[in-house]
Amino acid sequence: MESKYIAILGGGNIGLAIAKGLSSSNLCPPDHIHITRKRNEPIRGFSGNGFITSNDNKAAVKNSQVIIIAVQPQQLDELLAEIKDEIIPDKHIIISVVSGASINAIKGQTGKNAAIVRAMPNTAIAIQESMTCLSSDTKTNSALSVAQRIFDSVGRTLIIEEELMVPATALCACGIAFFLRAVRAASQGGIEIGFHSEDSLLMAAQTAKGAAALLLSMENHPEREVDKVTTPRGCTISGLNQMEHNGFSSAMIKGIVTSAEKAAKLYKIED
Repeated sequence: MESKYIAILGGGNIGLAIAKGLSSSNLCPPDHIHITRKRNEPIRGFSGNGFITSNDNKAAVKNSQVIIIAVQPQQLDELLAEIKDEIIPDKHIIISVVSGASINAIKGQTGKNAAIVRAMPNTAIAIQESMTCLSSDTKTNSALSVAQRIFDSVGRTLIIEEELMVPATALCACGIAFFLRAVRAASQGGIEIGFHSEDSLLMAAQTAKGAAALLLSMENHPEREVDKVTTPRGCTISGLNQMEHNGFSSAMIKGIVTSAEKAAKLYKIED
């Protein structure tokens, strides 16, 4: 992997998070990562950290073996039209993190039979804590192994059917914002019961981290861990029941479903 050059086409939040994560994990040195953006100024600072930056998508593709497409859905068709003549199927692996764009749609736009993998990471990739779902048109695709190695270095991966990639967008990519908002709400509750804001945020964030770590390490259902801290007539069950009376679980579920419905409509091939 260290010898491969990676082009990240789209230096927005997720593209830059991927670049940071790959570099921090030591899987790929910064000078093997070419980040592009139409306006080069927002990413120019990355060149000071050893990354290659430019607004030249064609040059990035020519000089890379792995192409990570990280543009907005409405920008995808224009980008594919720009780079399609530079794609060499025997040389390039294409990894798309574009919400809603299917593998067949990308192949149709490029007119090439290059190996394509869809990936859905989240912004925690910058600190190597992403949950990334991957799919390909064949599970024996060597490109899928390359993609899994890339994203395993910056968190955890799960290979899923392509039809589940839009739901994965809602649960993982959008989901990180949902959990961040839950942490913020907990910290605000902490302020109301007497803690200073910075202390309350630290306590809420570390508690959330501990809860997630418990589930990942113990491999228990959440309710089994909940049972360990709820006692008859105790304060924990009183707080939980009050949250449920006000729709806590229902609001989270509805939010995820709504995001999935929206994600399914983000990309549409132009006539």
